[in-house]
Amino acid sequence: MSPVADPTLEFELELFDSGHGYVIGCDEVGRGAIAGPVAVGMAVIGRATIAVPEGLRDSKMLSEKRREVLAPVASAWVLHSAVGLASADEVDSIGIIPALGLAGKRALGLLHASGVAILDSAILLDGSHDWLSPALATPLPVVTRVKADRDCGSVAAASVIAKVHRDRLMIEAHETTPAYGWVGNKGYGSAGHYAAIDEHGPSALHRLSWLKSTAVPA
Repeated sequence: MSPVADPTLEFELELFDSGHGYVIGCDEVGRGAIAGPVAVGMAVIGRATIAVPEGLRDSKMLSEKRREVLAPVASAWVLHSAVGLASADEVDSIGIIPALGLAGKRALGLLHASGVAILDSAILLDGSHDWLSPALATPLPVVTRVKADRDCGSVAAASVIAKVHRDRLMIEAHETTPAYGWVGNKGYGSAGHYAAIDEHGPSALHRLSWLKSTAVPA
């Protein structure tokens, strides 16, 4: 097995060279959960942003403990960061892809309120599908890249920041609805989680339209 390569800023530098003043790394978290919001993290870097912090990687490649350690490091490293959310009710109402776009639009709104020059930025989106542009009233340069969360420092930072933010929300929810085991499953499907739904019925955090289908693993 080949060693895991650390993310770099090589692709972001290509975007700077093409004329963009900033790069906004973007990644989603919670897409495959059966409960809780979907979260979209965004992390802004400039050309002068220094090397990626040691150990920072895609959130899926890190333990929960390491993510908790690295989230504040990532937040301090980037110029700005934000997490936008779309609720379980919104996922049920409009579907998961539009909900991702809605959450991304909200994250961009938070960045704009912080003074980020959105119109001078390229948005680097993990994956091959641009689910963000349809949600935007003003067209923005969105660049998709498969495995950007693994290879690109800005997207890895967004991934970790969003994952920790969403996990903490689910842990807080455990205080009022502990029967579903949010601390352990974070809203993703598991045998224990489905058993709790069978026993207690769905909660306000559940995506009712998802309970009849198989969820994607966390």
